[in-house]
This record gives sequence, C-alpha cells and structure tokens, in this order.
Amino acid sequence: MDKRMQLELGEYLPDKIPGFYGLSQIEKFAGGQSNPTYLLTADSGQYVLRKKPMGKLLKSAHAVDREYRVIKALQYSGVPVPRALYLSPEPSVIGEMFYVMSYEPGTIYWDPALPELTPQTRHAVYAGMNKVMACLHDIAPSEIGLDDFGRPGNYFERQIARWQQQYLESIDEPDPNMLRLVSWLNANSPQDDGQISLIHGDIRLDNFIFDPQTTEIKALLDWELSTLGHPLADLAYQCMQLRMPNSSALKGLGGLDRKALGIPSEEEYVGLYCQSRGIDKISDWSFYLCFSFFRFAAILQGVMRRAQQGNASSDKAAAYGELAPMLAAMAIEHLETNNQI
Repeated sequence: MDKRMQLELGEYLPDKIPGFYGLSQIEKFAGGQSNPTYLLTADSGQYVLRKKPMGKLLKSAHAVDREYRVIKALQYSGVPVPRALYLSPEPSVIGEMFYVMSYEPGTIYWDPALPELTPQTRHAVYAGMNKVMACLHDIAPSEIGLDDFGRPGNYFERQIARWQQQYLESIDEPDPNMLRLVSWLNANSPQDDGQISLIHGDIRLDNFIFDPQTTEIKALLDWELSTLGHPLADLAYQCMQLRMPNSSALKGLGGLDRKALGIPSEEEYVGLYCQSRGIDKISDWSFYLCFSFFRFAAILQGVMRRAQQGNASSDKAAAYGELAPMLAAMAIEHLETNNQI
C-alpha cells in the first residue's frame, strides 16, 4: 500500500473501530495466495486488514464479506478466531472491499514435518488441529446465525460444477487428467447423506496460529472458502495436502516417516476425528480424497492465472500454480492403484 492509502485509512478507521488511532505503518504479509493481507501498526495497537485483490476477478471469488461474517459469527463458539472489528462497504476508501480484525501474535508453521519441534510436540500440534476441526463441524449453523450461509442440496455436486467452471475459466488448454478426474467424480458421487455443517474450506497447518510455548491454537485464519457443506470435505482436504511431497512448493508429508516424526498416520488422524465426533467409520473415502485433489488443483490453477495477469497476492503464486497438474495426476494414480478407474 502506498502512503496515500495509509493516510486515507489513518483518517477513516478511527471513526469505524472504537479506540483506533495513530496509524503509523502498513506492512504486507508475505503469505497468502488470494486476498492480500496487511499488518496495521497504530498507536492503539496492531490490527490485520484483508482486502480483495485488484484487477478482474473470477465470479464469487475473494469474498471478504463472507469471511468477515464467519469470523464474527464464531467469536464465542469455541473455535478460536480473531476478533472481527470492521467490514468496509464496496467500493471502499482504498478502492477494494476490506475488513479489519484483531492481530493475534503467535507462531505459524509452514512445513508440516515440523522440523523445529520434538515428536511429542508434533503430535500435540496435529491433535490440536484435529480437535478444532471437529469442534467446528459440531456447531449447528443455525445456532450462530449461519443457517443461510450455503445453498441447499448435494454439496459435492454443486462444488464439482463450481470448480470445474472456475478451472476452465483459468486455463487455455485443460489437463486431460483433470477432465478424467471430473468425469470420475461425477459418476461416483455418493448419495447425499444429509450431513451439513460450517466448513472452513482451506484447513491446513499454515492457517493456524499457535502459542509457541504451549502449542495451544490461538486462531484459525483464512475463511474465504468457508460455506455450509459436508464436514468430510475439510478432513479429506487436509489429508490430501499431507499426501503431497515434502519437497514441493506447498509442502506435504509424502515420502516421510510419520511414525518416526511423531505425526499421526492418515488412518490415525481420521480415527482421531471420528472419535471426537462419534463417527463409527467413513465410507467412500477415495471420493472425498479425490474431490479434494480436484478442488485444490482448480484453486491453484486460479492462482496461476492471477500470476499470469499480474494481480497475484504472493510472489510464489506461479510456483504454487504449477502444482495443479501434479495434484490431478496424484488423484488419478490413487484411483488406478485402488482399481477404481
């Protein structure tokens, strides 16, 4: 942000956020692929601002107003989130819609192998994420005013259609593996079982802020993709990412000895979740897993398109976007290995 924007926000925010005064610095966070995020330093303390990116945007993407609504609804739910402080109108004083939330200092871990921690602490970190996810899915959306936060009907059918469209809008020549994967998902979508909860949509290690001393989770961030949907979509999405190679631009745990590291295996991690939520077993796991590969590949292809257009939030956007074909290939390999395609 330039000095002009700093001056505009410095004059604007004191009338919108109680106690805010003396804005002196705005610094962009390096992480994040979608909505640019900034640390605001003021005489009254530190805050975080998230805004829509500049330029032409895909339809329904970068919905910072939805993100703000979720954070505000979860303030006293038991799910740790920052305090929601202000949502701007659109267009805003800085040109794009934005919101301001509290700054929650702590540690963000970027490598899921957690090389800086002991095996016991690694296990605690993963158990903590699992517990927060299960807590989120146990909340009745109507109890926090979010019963209208998603469309009715089969979540997976709607999501496959949405991300197929977004993928095709983000690429000139579709990947044959993605087309094959979409065909399999459409043909193998499980019957709607009626499960519906608030889902985060981007559950991963680097969206959690941890207390560096206790490993307690202080906040779950980045709710842009949240909606009402099937809770197993969140669980499968995290497990999918942990299957990715540890050497890739977005690190997973693929190829590592999780037992030696003290990190639960996929089976153990799913078991912890089922135990927390009182679930006996999960059927159709390959579908949920491959849906997650497809959806994440579509998301990363959108990241690549924004990098090509010059309005990506991160300087790593192109490297992340290049992972989309790998994800589609991993899904197809999983299906072929398990004789499902």
